[in-house]
Amino acid sequence: MTVWVLEDPRAGTAAQALGIAERLGLPFRRIPLRFGPWAKLPWPWATLAGLANRSSIAPPWPELVISAGRRAAPVSRWLRARGVRTVHAMRPGFGAHDFDLLVIGAHDAPARADNVMVIQGAAHRLTPGTLAAAPAQFPELAALPAPRVALLLGGPVRAENMAPEVAAEIARQAAGLGASVMATASRRTGVTASEAVAKSLSGTPHHLHRWGGADPNPFLAMLALAQRIVVTGDSISMLSEALMTTAPLLIADPGGLGPRHRAMADGLIAAGLAARLGEALPPPREALDETGRIVAEIHARGLVR
Repeated sequence: MTVWVLEDPRAGTAAQALGIAERLGLPFRRIPLRFGPWAKLPWPWATLAGLANRSSIAPPWPELVISAGRRAAPVSRWLRARGVRTVHAMRPGFGAHDFDLLVIGAHDAPARADNVMVIQGAAHRLTPGTLAAAPAQFPELAALPAPRVALLLGGPVRAENMAPEVAAEIARQAAGLGASVMATASRRTGVTASEAVAKSLSGTPHHLHRWGGADPNPFLAMLALAQRIVVTGDSISMLSEALMTTAPLLIADPGGLGPRHRAMADGLIAAGLAARLGEALPPPREALDETGRIVAEIHARGLVR
């Protein structure tokens, strides 16, 4: 069976389509999408007009195409008009009916339809096997005293540099949840906030991975080894990946959250899957593998053979 993945240039968007394709276990071809200025328009019909380069969109057509993001949606619909089955992640803008399977996060409040699958968070590339293998590369984390707290820091959604006093307070509260802290910062955290975290954790056994360093990021090992997980609410992907574990999930506010990110946090809390940092731990839960559930739905609908 021939499968294409329409690969958005934004890594987070591309990861959703790639994660679904990888979990299918079928060979697939990556089709890098290069968008021109017309891609900004909300096209109401199937078209390739948003592409800066169309050379990779050529027959023979695949049997299945997997895509993600609003800009890729008109391309996927154009291929469907040529007999290709389509699986699309995230809100497509126009033409929601024009996909064989449309996967949308509950935080986006999608309209119910026969072709719509609602998930918690977003699809991603993390698998149970990858998660289980991750700690072997970072024995220093396993040596930290339990209970270990994973602190996954982002920052304001459309800016960089979290306020250092906010970062320090989040770290302080995380330290109070266990015997040690495994922390990792991102580009949005910023140097000043990272230093504030280091100072706040100075009296607690910890490991802090600063953004931009030469050492590999132990993010996955932190998830696998944590008995508590604190994630800033700016990252839908980090929250979704944290749900792959059974550790209690606490959501911290880094400042600058938009409506979608607040809706994501509110939805997880309402579903009993998370709590806000500073509140009581959420109830025990099973690991939530939404990408695996998407793949099962693709099979159930007969979209692959």
